[in-house]
Amino acid sequence: MSASTPRGSAAYRRIYAVVSKIPRGRVATYGQVAVLAGLAGRARLVGYALHALPEGSGLPWHRVINARGEVSERSDGGPAGRVQRLLLGRERVRFDAAGRIALERFRWRPSRLRVDA
Repeated sequence: MSASTPRGSAAYRRIYAVVSKIPRGRVATYGQVAVLAGLAGRARLVGYALHALPEGSGLPWHRVINARGEVSERSDGGPAGRVQRLLLGRERVRFDAAGRIALERFRWRPSRLRVDA
């Protein structure tokens, strides 16, 4: 699968199911979402799936960050990164001086999660 994977694909649905479970004030990495969706090693696919979301979807896409604890740069130069930081800040997720989130403090650690295809 690639960026052209259809929005309604089983993989995208599994990714969206995981992201929908991330609680307010917590974050997950792209790789973590991929693993929880049964798509280990497919972190980029998570990014593609989130990019494909329609505006106003209601899915908490802003809670997914990169493995360094950062908001990923957008290739289109749009405002999504700034919006993501603002939304996380409203949930009391804090960034350090380098723009990173302390994953040991804010990472979501689900006790159990099963995503059906």
